[in-house]
Amino acid sequence: MPGTLLLVEDDKAIATVIIAALEDEGFDIIHCVSIEERDAQLSARGFDVMLTDVMLEDGDGLASLGSVRDRAPDMPVIVLSAQNTLDTAVRASDSEAFEYFPKPFDLDELVRAVVQAAGNRSEEEPAQAQESMDGDGMPLVGRSPAMQGVYRMITRVLRNDLTVLVTGESGTGKELVAEAIHQLGSRRTGPFVAVNTAAIPHDLVESELFGHEKGAFTGAVAQAIGKFEQANGGTLFLDEIGDMPAEAQTRLLRALQSGQIRRVGGRQEIAVDVRIIAATNRDLEPMIAAGKFREDLFYRLNVVPIELPPLRDRREDIEVLSHHFLGQAAEDGLPRRQLTHDAVAALEARGWRGNVRELRNVIYRLALMSREDAIDAASLTDILGQEAPFHAEGEGERGGIGAALDIWLAREEPVSGTVYASALAAFEKPLIEHALGQTGGNQLRAAKHLGINRNTLRKRIGELGIEPDRFARPV
Repeated sequence: MPGTLLLVEDDKAIATVIIAALEDEGFDIIHCVSIEERDAQLSARGFDVMLTDVMLEDGDGLASLGSVRDRAPDMPVIVLSAQNTLDTAVRASDSEAFEYFPKPFDLDELVRAVVQAAGNRSEEEPAQAQESMDGDGMPLVGRSPAMQGVYRMITRVLRNDLTVLVTGESGTGKELVAEAIHQLGSRRTGPFVAVNTAAIPHDLVESELFGHEKGAFTGAVAQAIGKFEQANGGTLFLDEIGDMPAEAQTRLLRALQSGQIRRVGGRQEIAVDVRIIAATNRDLEPMIAAGKFREDLFYRLNVVPIELPPLRDRREDIEVLSHHFLGQAAEDGLPRRQLTHDAVAALEARGWRGNVRELRNVIYRLALMSREDAIDAASLTDILGQEAPFHAEGEGERGGIGAALDIWLAREEPVSGTVYASALAAFEKPLIEHALGQTGGNQLRAAKHLGINRNTLRKRIGELGIEPDRFARPV
């Protein structure tokens, strides 16, 4: 099945790795480094698939894909990019790319995507083009590997109306994901209606969602249109879905199955055209086992799951988020401030149990209360107070791995220049075992928790003689 591939990549090291991997799969590869060379190759011969970087030596590989479509309208295109923003992922989707990979990428996943693209060429359906959006207007900020996975999932649901379930701790930005899917998707011209089911009295949830007729209950002095009808033609975001009462869950399931709703006290079935995005900070599966959440509703909602990482698992995004919020604070009338490098480091060391929402509030407080335009670590501590280095919930001030490291350093006293290697050798195995224990032996989740590639984790598990099955939790 493998055929001919055009690789457009001006980084020689990356190109060498890709060529070696794809030649092993049987691909005949032509490599070029510029848009000019790319177009010349496409004019000279046909290719089964093209793999291209975005930023090339003579221009933007994405912006120039129009000339590629003119020469090879049916050829699948896979996009690579070091510009790891949601805007780049959406631009790749808008350009009808078969797949998008942020750098650094998983080579095995890339190879599988190329093989699939070459094999599915005749089956590929063109997506509807969408106008580009300025990256500064994107509701989500962050370039960490964890957020790249979120961006890729978002781009995969923009051209369809599949139901999405967004999970994550409070303050991670679940509503921002819903807004991004709506704003960038095919329903962006329709209404976006958000409702927090946890904030509605249980006996009023059905009325809030489905509306009611006059006289349906005490206090219903007039007809009311519910959120489903308000969102008709657009998106309905159901936040804190885990707090929905049982009777309302039953009516919601029926609405999802039939595409129709009935107002409380009404007899008429009303057709609604609504895309559903739900969110929760709860683990719904234990709630299902306890009879507190309908299993059939869970599967209706969990068609496309998107899990948002907590801020402590994406600390590399704290700097860019902080600068983003400083800019917002200035637009909101607060003094324009800057953070010094040591202030950023101090922010990265904090616990952030309130996640991105807490970080935003902290940045606004710093912008308001700082006496200087440049906020350094000392002034940050004066304003926020001293916080102990981050540790896992339930541990002491230097509990867990932090305490163990202190003890090991005092006992071992490794030779200068070997501290990192010695500490890594001593702590890598227990660290991996700890992550496997936290995830019930799930290697994919453990890799995400550690912030490493899952193939790297599998390799180290084998080399260190770790048995992941012993961490599996009983079903």
